[in-house]
Amino acid sequence: MLIVGVTEPQVQPWLRGAGQSARAVRDVKAALAAIDEDPAELVIVDREAAGRDVAAVCRALRDDGRVDEAWLLAITSKGRMADAALAAGADDYLHRPFTRGELLARARAGLRAAQQRSDDRLVRALMVNVPGAIYRSAWHDGYRLELISDEIERISGYPPANFIASAKRTLLSIIHPDDVGSVMEQVHRASDDRGQFVVEYRILRSDGGVRWVLDRGQPVPGKGGRLWVDGAIFDITDRRAAEEALRAREIDRARTEELRASRVRIVQAADEARRKIERDLHDGAQQRLVALSLDVRLARSRVEREPASAAPYLERLGAELAEASAELRELARGIHPAVLTERGLGPAIAAIADRSPVPVDILEVPEERPPRAVETTAYFTVSEALTNVAKYSQATHATVRIAAEDGCLVVEIGDDGIGGADPDTGSGLTGLTDRVGAIEGTLTVSSPPGEGTLVRASLPLED
Repeated sequence: MLIVGVTEPQVQPWLRGAGQSARAVRDVKAALAAIDEDPAELVIVDREAAGRDVAAVCRALRDDGRVDEAWLLAITSKGRMADAALAAGADDYLHRPFTRGELLARARAGLRAAQQRSDDRLVRALMVNVPGAIYRSAWHDGYRLELISDEIERISGYPPANFIASAKRTLLSIIHPDDVGSVMEQVHRASDDRGQFVVEYRILRSDGGVRWVLDRGQPVPGKGGRLWVDGAIFDITDRRAAEEALRAREIDRARTEELRASRVRIVQAADEARRKIERDLHDGAQQRLVALSLDVRLARSRVEREPASAAPYLERLGAELAEASAELRELARGIHPAVLTERGLGPAIAAIADRSPVPVDILEVPEERPPRAVETTAYFTVSEALTNVAKYSQATHATVRIAAEDGCLVVEIGDDGIGGADPDTGSGLTGLTDRVGAIEGTLTVSSPPGEGTLVRASLPLED
């Protein structure tokens, strides 16, 4: 606090006695020097000893920018001098003669007003310079906005004047309908906890566009159930777009890695399948054919030497050839079943069901044949899944459903077994996932313990 001029000698002791630190100077020059050393919120102004009257002192102080935020309390005589002081820049005046109580009351009011003025300037500076829309919303009064900075126009497209004291244009009115519920929940939770909230949501601009914003705020409860919300809104659309792009790249990278891993597994599975075919051919059909080759030579010799005894021998050769042919057909069925190629998915699935040791109900199979790759994948999905049912599920019954839905062929195999199947632990499901993924399909397995298993493949029908 600063006292300027030749005011009553008791003023400074009165102020000090009330706990106020008060410095006294004789003129404007000394006052400005004192303010340079220590700014004052309240300046009590009187006339100089030899020179300016109180109005001139007020004008000289106001003309200097260092006194802009101070509250000037002029001490004047009754009459026009008070009006002159106010016109010269004083904020308030005190007529002579005055009592200690009057002086202290005006001084306290001046300090409060100076603090309020400082706070208002700070808020205005923030509203101009903060890259966000600062606001105060009266939630108890239909969410009306009592304050909103100019930045709201850049963010929303609506000028600030459209919001102030409007029952129609509030912050809630521009929030995307799908996000209103989450915003309300966050604010009410912060109000109940007497804390702050930080929420990201979308707004609808005046031009119909959608922007993402970050809202940081503080509920401020008042008497009578009143509730204000003070906060700031920042446009984070570019940040969200960058995050989405990064997330998409991470998903693509993960898909690429999974595709690379699945290709390795497919190659390994193909190599193993070839080795199995080689073993089956070598140990089965090949050995049988080699033996038949020797038997044919013996049969020829017998025909030449003992024609009468050759007939039973030739019949046995015929039976052996039939068995070899059946063995080769069974082997071929595992590579690509002829019934699938010749008759389509329905008969091929029926053949799998007939061979299954677990009873199978075929609920639905489309009559129209899908693309060959989809048809083959659907067939082996059912075949592998039913093999797993027979091996692991302890089921008493299984179902198969194949249907065209939303541009995909959906294949579902369910059972009433013990559940607990995990596609990450083998049991043929990993290879099945790779086979389905090779045609851009998806495979899901639902297998709660004790509740059976449902394998569901979704295979795109478009080429």
